[in-house]
Formats: sequence, structure tokens, C-alpha cells
Amino acid sequence: MKRMHIDLVSSGDIIAKTIFQENGNVLLGSGMELTERYIRRLRSMGIDYVFIEDPLTEGVVPDEPISDATRNAAVNEVYIAMNAFKNNDLSKGKVIAPNIGKNFRDVFGSIMSDLSSRENILVNLTSIHSVDSYLFQHSVNVAVLAGIIGLAKGLNRMQLEELGIGALLFDIGMTKMPDKILKQSGELTKEERALLETHPKEGFDILRKHHDISLVSAHCAFQHHERFDGSGYPRGLKGNDIHLYAQIVGLADMYDALVSPRPYRKRYRTSEAIEFLFAAGGTYFDHELIKLFCSHISIYPIATMLLLNTGQTVVVVENSERALHRPIVRVVKEADGSVPKTPYQFDLKDELHITIVKEL
Repeated sequence: MKRMHIDLVSSGDIIAKTIFQENGNVLLGSGMELTERYIRRLRSMGIDYVFIEDPLTEGVVPDEPISDATRNAAVNEVYIAMNAFKNNDLSKGKVIAPNIGKNFRDVFGSIMSDLSSRENILVNLTSIHSVDSYLFQHSVNVAVLAGIIGLAKGLNRMQLEELGIGALLFDIGMTKMPDKILKQSGELTKEERALLETHPKEGFDILRKHHDISLVSAHCAFQHHERFDGSGYPRGLKGNDIHLYAQIVGLADMYDALVSPRPYRKRYRTSEAIEFLFAAGGTYFDHELIKLFCSHISIYPIATMLLLNTGQTVVVVENSERALHRPIVRVVKEADGSVPKTPYQFDLKDELHITIVKEL
């Protein structure tokens, strides 16, 4: 399969990887044939990339860090929790979801089981979802990324669990924000921005009332917008005054937000997001934490289409932790526009005269 921009797909192309709705249910299943109506619908939902079957890329499968079953269960649990808290008043101490700690402990346990079974923890986050499902998919992505950082830092089982629950629920305060702000496609007014910046405190107030969620997990919600130089909110904390879990969640949150399409901007390419994060070292986040995080991110995820300086179009087949910028690629179009009669591939780290011009 290959990952294609929605503007490049055509009627008759076959979906290679299932696209899910906001609650984790199937929107378009693998094997379905695209029609012009489907393509228009995907565009209207803010879906900018899809995976397409191609005989030349047979056997090329994105290396997701967690299984579809684990992801769908996690997204559904986040969806249920978010909707349970939305428009419910907790000001009198009413607990809306009494089993939330146990439920999310089980969810993150499944995520960690998938992550721990991998030979390496080089991340390819390639799930395709609509703009409306962003909040739920984003929470799961942040939990996956936080789990990977936690493993890399050598956190113990209890610490990983605290981090994971905090990561899955870090944005729960967004349930207290008006839909107008959540779906805003333009710049927020000063008043809207001030209201939005209350969501970390709102989230903390929700989570701290649940006896089966630790206070440090709740601080992931409270502190995920704090920044290393003190420029964040809501309290302007600096450096290590920000809890480690919240630093990890804040970094994962920013990265996944950058590489996701938003109503007000296009997604960053992975390489652009990594460059942004390195530039933010010492300002937004600790340098060492950024280095650790970026060493586990696949710059060119498997099935990504690239244009080379040779004029050839290729698809990423395999990545190596030793050469993140130089993947193994398979040619799907020659420089003259012809399609190879027989699939062939090469390792860019062995072809130093060949460079990547851009991601397609």
C-alpha cells in the first residue's frame, strides 16, 4: 500500500487501510473502492491522506505502534468519557464516571502490552481519521507517544501507568469548552483565548475528584501547557517545577498537534515537526527530553511517498534507527513518468548521491 494525498487519489482506487469515525467505528473499510462521492465526503471531513492499494507496493504495511483493535478500544473509551463529562456540572463534587480510573488503567495496559511486544520503539503514527474525531484520536496518540518516552526513560510499571492515565485524559478539560471554540477555524478573540486557557485547570478539577486517579496523573491535565521557560499557562511554571509526566505529555501533545490537520492550518510534515521541536529546546521543552523523543520518531513513515532528486517517485518500505533520514524505498514511478515493469527498491543510506526532495 501507499499513503496518498486526497488530491492525488482517483475514483476506482482501492482503500488499503480502514478509516475510522470519531467513536472508533468504521467509516470506510479496507478493500472499498473510492468513488467521486466518497472522495468529496473525505475532503469535507478534513481527511487529507488515505492509504491506497498498489501492486508495486505489495507487502508495504505501515508499522503502527499499536494494533487497530487496541486503538479502537482506546478511542472508544476516550469518546465515552469525553461525552460523559461534556455539559455535566461537577461544581458540587458529583462524580460522573466512578470507574474512569480502572477503565483507563485497562486501556493503557493494552497500549503498553502492544508497545512492549515491539522489537524497537521507532514510531510510525499513521492512523487516518476525520477532523471531528481529532480530540479522541489525539488523546490516544499522546498516550502512545508518552508511553514510548516513558519506556525510553526507564520508568517503572507504576510510573508508566500514572503517566499513561494522565496522557489519555490530559485534555478532559476541553469538554468544558464551547463548541464554537473547539471548531474555530480562524484566530480566537482575546476573550476566547482566555476561556480556552482555562481548560487545563478545568481538567485538573475533574480528575482530582476521582479517587482512583492519582494526583500526579491529574497534573498532566493541569500542566501540559506549561513551558520550560515559564511562558506557558495557567501558572507560568518553569523548568523542573513542571512535573516530568506533564513535560512528556506536553511534548507529545505538541508533536501530534503539529502533524495532524487542523481547521486553521495544514499538517506539518514529520521532518518539519521535528525541526520545530529541536528549535523549541530550552524554550518550550527540555533539550534532553526532545532529543530522546525525536530519536524514536520515524521521519518518513512506512508507505509515505517521496520525490527524489533523480526525479523518481518512491514509497518508503523500511526505516532504520541508525539512519532515520535515509530509509529503504521502492520505486513506483520513474523520472520519465513511466511505471516500472518489475518492482525494485534500494537503501538510501547506500546511495549517497540520491537525496529526498520532498514528501508527497
